[in-house]
Amino acid sequence: MTFETVRAFGLTLPGTEATTAYGAPALKIDGRMYACRAVNKSAEPNTLVVRVPPDQRHDLLSEQPDVYYLTEHYADHPFVLVRLGRVRRDALEGLLQTAHRLSVAERRKTVRRRAPGPRR
Repeated sequence: MTFETVRAFGLTLPGTEATTAYGAPALKIDGRMYACRAVNKSAEPNTLVVRVPPDQRHDLLSEQPDVYYLTEHYADHPFVLVRLGRVRRDALEGLLQTAHRLSVAERRKTVRRRAPGPRR
């Protein structure tokens, strides 16, 4: 599997734009990245970075360490690294859907916090 496969599926999700992050191909919604090709030197070649909830990341890492992994660089961020050569297509699509929903929900929280109160 390649990033082109990831990109093609990502563009089927509402509001997704194919763009770049840190100089690498990425998928974003409302400017918030939810998946991109890993460019940090600590990541293996052909690796995808995907936004995930912390509990799901733990489960992925413990259940399929041959597919999902972390490096120190990404440990403090809400992402998991995915070996594109080892992940099943249906698992990747589900992961991208989750990442998309998570990014949409985070964006809504941000917008609500910034909403102006009544003017006096």
